[in-house]
Amino acid sequence: MDTDLLTAQPDHTAAPAVAGVTVEALLAAGLVTAAQVEEAAAHGAEGSLLETLVSHGAVARGDLLRLAADTAGVPFLELADLVLAPMATALLPADFARRACVVPISDDGDTLLVATPLRGLLDLDLKDDIGRLTGRRVVFGLATRAEIEHQLNQAYRAEGELADLTSGLTEEPEPEDLGSLTEVTEDAPVVRFVNLLISQAIADRASDIHLEPTEHDLRVRYRIDGVLQDAHHAPRSIVNGVVSRLKIMASMDIAERRVPQDGRLTVSHLGHEMDLRVATLPTVWGEKVVARVLDNSNTRLGLGDLGFSDGNFARFETSYSKPYGMILVTGPTGSGKSTTLYATLNILNQQHVNVITVEDPVEYRLPGINQVQVNPKAGLTFASALRSILRSDPDIVLIGEIRDHETANIAVEAALTGHLVLSTLHTNDAPSAVTRLVEMGIEPFLVGSALDAVVAQRLCRGLCPRCKEAYRPEPDELAAIGFPPLEDSDALLHRPRGCSSCGQTGYRGRMALHEVMPVTEELERLTVRRASTEEVARTAREQGMSTLRDDGWLKVRQGRTSIEEVLRVVG
Repeated sequence: MDTDLLTAQPDHTAAPAVAGVTVEALLAAGLVTAAQVEEAAAHGAEGSLLETLVSHGAVARGDLLRLAADTAGVPFLELADLVLAPMATALLPADFARRACVVPISDDGDTLLVATPLRGLLDLDLKDDIGRLTGRRVVFGLATRAEIEHQLNQAYRAEGELADLTSGLTEEPEPEDLGSLTEVTEDAPVVRFVNLLISQAIADRASDIHLEPTEHDLRVRYRIDGVLQDAHHAPRSIVNGVVSRLKIMASMDIAERRVPQDGRLTVSHLGHEMDLRVATLPTVWGEKVVARVLDNSNTRLGLGDLGFSDGNFARFETSYSKPYGMILVTGPTGSGKSTTLYATLNILNQQHVNVITVEDPVEYRLPGINQVQVNPKAGLTFASALRSILRSDPDIVLIGEIRDHETANIAVEAALTGHLVLSTLHTNDAPSAVTRLVEMGIEPFLVGSALDAVVAQRLCRGLCPRCKEAYRPEPDELAAIGFPPLEDSDALLHRPRGCSSCGQTGYRGRMALHEVMPVTEELERLTVRRASTEEVARTAREQGMSTLRDDGWLKVRQGRTSIEEVLRVVG
């Protein structure tokens, strides 16, 4: 919302505000009280009275906009609940719509309904310009600027511009020499193509960008909320140019195509800097490129933001609050293990402790923490780095991943000699971590003594809060999948429906499912006698451990995700 247009005089009996919204109108509508107005007037010397009322929380921006819409005689549009008509959005050029911050909603062949923020509501020139461009009578509807910008990203996606960039390119022999590669890379359409791909990926909340050469074209896919989705197809003739452009941006060797390479680059999107970790992989049709989008805001997440249930959080907090011992976070690639460890470090990183990490690669830079990047070519492996780290007087050590016997052995020794060790391990559940360490060659009595807790984790998609649909499940269906009986026979669960806010998927964002297993004395005895994973798991459940599926069912009952999504993630 354009707060600079919420102009009112300190004396609220003076001139009216934009669209006729005055303090008197707010009072008449019962949106504010006289006491709130007087209090705002006492603090509103540097801005308008309406601005002060909004900033102090006396009146919500949405309520103020609704009143402005009613006063101006135009509809107030909740864009998240509307489905835009493709024929309407096609009438207005994307560059004009973005520059004017307007989005067409519907078109009946004569009248075009256009959503505009408060700034554009009284702009007669803007209405005339849209009328000339579209040949329609224009009717404005009022909407929040944030919702309009979101709809612009949905309605005027990069695909049209990408198609325009690639439609004029013809199939030509692929350049083989370095000179030709550089020439293609510096070609403006290729540069713009790559920039658009990255911008659209960030706007779509993608965690990974996949560029995959095929026999006939270049396929681009985005991983959004953990699921790969087709984004674009481009002519095969630009494969080498696009790959080379990304290599240059990520400081890689563009002449080397035969071996995998890794690099890193930083881009700016809407004033926010994002890091991309780029990896290339030679395939039979050319080099595949995967760019991991690293949002640095994830490093500021707290454990409370990760979806721990109360019971699981209490168990985990007990473990990381101890001054020594080993805590493992397990799960497959992309299950959020690093995010959980970083969130834990945010709590543990105090001025009086020395925190050192050894990672491969260092994805996020954390202030106040000593981070070591593994470099096997130079002889700096996890094991060799760990030996040096332990001579650097650490209090807390984070190991990116325990991959082999040597690393596991040093980590266990560190945990037994007064250090708090955090690390990850690739196992399917928490009880399997005990068996895995023993299989790596660590003595069972050392594993039992050093290991303090294991957290297994998966990421599932959360239901879109705007469109999720309540329903009453059939008891037989719940029993067939092992869902615990609902305490209330009238209880409702939720399922995805789909809206413009979530891209018609019914899901928006992700949350973690957890399985927290503290290593008790009984579990330690089972470890020493090399008990099976099944026996360890059974004992842990008897001692109160909730399985991944149990945690998923809890979040289903809370209306945060669906039964189908939990079954997709944990089986």
